[in-house]
Amino acid sequence: MRVSGLAVALLVALSLTPLHAQQAQPTPSASAPQSVPNDGIRTEATVVVEGEQPGPGMWIVRKDNHDLYILGTLSPLPAKMQWQSAQVDRVLAQAQEVIRAPYAGFKVDVGWFKGMLLLPKLLGARNNPDDKKLQEVVSPASYARWQVLKSRYIGSDSSVEKWRPIFAAQELYGKAMKKQGLDGNNILAPVINKAIETHHPAVTVVKEEIVITDPKPLLKEWSKTTLDDLVCFDKTMTQLETDIDAMRARANAWATGDIAGLRALPPAYQWEACSNAISEAGIGKRLGFGDASRKVEAKWMAAAEAALGKNAVTFATLPLNKMLGSHGYLAQLQSKGYTVIAPDE
Repeated sequence: MRVSGLAVALLVALSLTPLHAQQAQPTPSASAPQSVPNDGIRTEATVVVEGEQPGPGMWIVRKDNHDLYILGTLSPLPAKMQWQSAQVDRVLAQAQEVIRAPYAGFKVDVGWFKGMLLLPKLLGARNNPDDKKLQEVVSPASYARWQVLKSRYIGSDSSVEKWRPIFAAQELYGKAMKKQGLDGNNILAPVINKAIETHHPAVTVVKEEIVITDPKPLLKEWSKTTLDDLVCFDKTMTQLETDIDAMRARANAWATGDIAGLRALPPAYQWEACSNAISEAGIGKRLGFGDASRKVEAKWMAAAEAALGKNAVTFATLPLNKMLGSHGYLAQLQSKGYTVIAPDE
């Protein structure tokens, strides 16, 4: 039996797309302009849209009469948004294939009973080695920032003070998103999955998965491993201190289909500092995780080119950060001679 999600709890790899959307008017949530609060963290007055929203149009990669429609995804998105997915449903009704967003991660194969016995150890692996508190492993300046943000977003819960910086950062980020009216979960997946079930295209899963059949030695090693996750901790706090307004603006631009707005805003925060804390640690390198991102990118490119060679219509999703830019998936496909059409062209 596969213990799903075990790897996420153990080695959280933070890492952690012409049909045009008809633009809907934002329905703002009730929010008044905010001044600088007592904790010194400025929160701008950008309101987060609610209700039915169209999302962005899709990029099209074209070869002769073969089209690959790509929905660019974003996180976080407005928590109270209902995505109008009619355009995606129309594409999926014609698609011969769906290419899932690529991912790399760990999978632990153990029996159910053995998995239950491992859970206490697994939860302990979230804590700092030698029972150290967060205050003992981060700099005094970082801990002072942490106290301000923790008070604002988490409150008095002291259990997080035992956690490794990477896990404490995750908890802080999740609580902050909730308070800002944003949702960092994949709220698009259930809608897309339902359309796939309705229209029955072939589904291609692109993944680089490292299977762990005996996690006990790994858990023992992990519990004694010190991660280089202080950069992750600091960068996550910096994002919450400086980027909240841009996060809301990006979420609104995605929800309302504002492609120009998405282009004008700085790119969303990338979690490389956090994922590298795992992949570049000795334990990650030993398991082969350090090279996983490159491998999975090559697999996605191969799947996309194969689909463009055989399908009239293919649908895919990709994170906007990975899709756009001079080294993104679209630039790579364009360099190979494929035509790329943006939603607003």
